[in-house]
Amino acid sequence: MLSYRHGFHAGMHADVLKHVILVHLLRYLVRKDKALWFVDTHAGAAVYTLDAGYATKNAEFETGIGRLWARKDVPIPVAEYVAEVRALNAGNVLRRYPGSPQLATQILRRQDRLRMFELHSTEIRLLQDYFRGQAPRVMAQGGDGFAGLKSVLPPPSRRGLVLIDPTYEDKGDYKRVVGALREALKRFGTGVYAVWYPKVQRQESRRFPELLKRLQQNDWLHVTLDVKKPVAGGLGLHGSGMFVLNPPWTLPDALRAAMPYLVQVLGQDETARYDLEFRLE
Repeated sequence: MLSYRHGFHAGMHADVLKHVILVHLLRYLVRKDKALWFVDTHAGAAVYTLDAGYATKNAEFETGIGRLWARKDVPIPVAEYVAEVRALNAGNVLRRYPGSPQLATQILRRQDRLRMFELHSTEIRLLQDYFRGQAPRVMAQGGDGFAGLKSVLPPPSRRGLVLIDPTYEDKGDYKRVVGALREALKRFGTGVYAVWYPKVQRQESRRFPELLKRLQQNDWLHVTLDVKKPVAGGLGLHGSGMFVLNPPWTLPDALRAAMPYLVQVLGQDETARYDLEFRLE
């Protein structure tokens, strides 16, 4: 929705799940010399301020990165993510949180490319100002990310990672994600596609993973993190999920290490849990 501002929610538990996986995927994919294209269909802003503005209203980052910041016992996949957040914060004080565009620029190399789309008029201006002068390596375009995805696939290098994470405030986003992925796989079947979605009391959310599994028989991974009991009859966020098509072989073991820890640290009541399923060839 055009009213949605991610600054209110930056760094919360759902961002932790999404960005732990994103950091792992990016770090794995840049091991090969050949150029990588990273496409962010709903980019938001590059960086979010946590000690002023939107983030201070509900301080949702305290349910996520805030609980991890000072800990010394983090498993490697989580530690790699926290290290990327620390790279943006001087003096060991958590003041800023990197969105996916910033995380990507910290990990991508000179030969790699970042292509971003954002529909919100304010967010796209912030994004374009932040990355001004960095074309052609980094480019941000205003408009519908679902439509924009078609314009960049397949990437010239034939190596790519696509992140799709709309707000889902419009329940039609669930169908649009499935449709965009179906078309993307026709254009670029070997790409890695990472889809984030909210766990809410809405039938579209509950049915979503099964629709994604139908896109291809093998080479997918699905992980969810529930941090609290759903509110009866409500639409409040009680967790989130990530679905990855064509994941690297390292991702299941990384999540086996990370997810029990995230349940322990980010869980808000006794119902906190995770689920991990995958089918890899």
